[in-house]
Amino acid sequence: MNATNTSTATTLNSTQQCVYIGASAISDLKMAVYILAFIFGLIFNVLMLGPIFQQVQRQNVIGIFLLNLSLSDMLYLFTIPLWISYYRQDHHWHLGVMSCRVAGFFYYSNMYISIYLLCCISVHRCLLVTYPHHSKTHRTSYYAWAQCTIVHVVVVALHIVWLIYDNLNNAHDEKNNNDRCYETYPMQRPVALFNLLRVGFGFLLPLLVLTVSYWRILVTVGQRPHLNAQAKRKVRMLSFGVIGIFSICYAPYHIILLARSLVFYQSDNTQPDGSYCQFEQKMHFFFSCTLALSSLNCVVDPVLYALVSNGVQKEVNLCWRNTRTQTEDFALSTHHRGQPNSN
Repeated sequence: MNATNTSTATTLNSTQQCVYIGASAISDLKMAVYILAFIFGLIFNVLMLGPIFQQVQRQNVIGIFLLNLSLSDMLYLFTIPLWISYYRQDHHWHLGVMSCRVAGFFYYSNMYISIYLLCCISVHRCLLVTYPHHSKTHRTSYYAWAQCTIVHVVVVALHIVWLIYDNLNNAHDEKNNNDRCYETYPMQRPVALFNLLRVGFGFLLPLLVLTVSYWRILVTVGQRPHLNAQAKRKVRMLSFGVIGIFSICYAPYHIILLARSLVFYQSDNTQPDGSYCQFEQKMHFFFSCTLALSSLNCVVDPVLYALVSNGVQKEVNLCWRNTRTQTEDFALSTHHRGQPNSN
């Protein structure tokens, strides 16, 4: 371990890089995660588009949220091949700064659009369960579209500002063979401040909203004697499932992001052999793994949110029954055609 640290430190000093990113077998693992996210995310989102669109036509509020979520996921999924190529070439980006900006913009925008749409769905379900009559005027398709529009506009505007301050040109130094994408070290001060805001308003606040919403749902459902034990158990499993998957996909990334930003502000030495760069060197592997883990939300979103909406569940079941009936009819007709005519 000491020999490895000495070798790494020597490399950092000789190349004047804050973080040395070399070829590693871990890149293949992360590439595999992105490949799985792309394949299954694309399949699940395409399969769910039909049932979700049926709900939107019926002015179903949850269906409107799910449609916006699915479209956001699809836009991000089309940028995953760029990240696969990036890890395949051991963190070398050969597609130019603009393509890196576009890929990163869709990646981070999708993350926070998904988070806030999940909050909208949770608050909608909470109002539906706890205040079914008083909140009826606010649970309309008009309000749903307005909320989706606000989420998209705010998230997109904030990430456009972030792109302006995040100096990606420094990560594309061909002279030092350091053509990275969103792996610029040391961190810039405006970016560190924006990271703290992302952790606070993009993760901790939504997590609080989710926890309070599903806690209210659990309390209200538990106080209703007409519901049987199986129905209450289903509500509990769904509530804990939403919060659990939310935490698994997003918590590791934001925890390390918070640590990196705090260490940056507390450290005065950002030289290659300084304490900040040494910390970033140790955290780089874990941070890149959390990025790959967060991409799995595109796979989980359509499955999880379909469970949230009873209307979507019915549409999926109907589609499966129709498909199964058509398959059976086709098999029977083929079988009869192969039989000799008894007449």
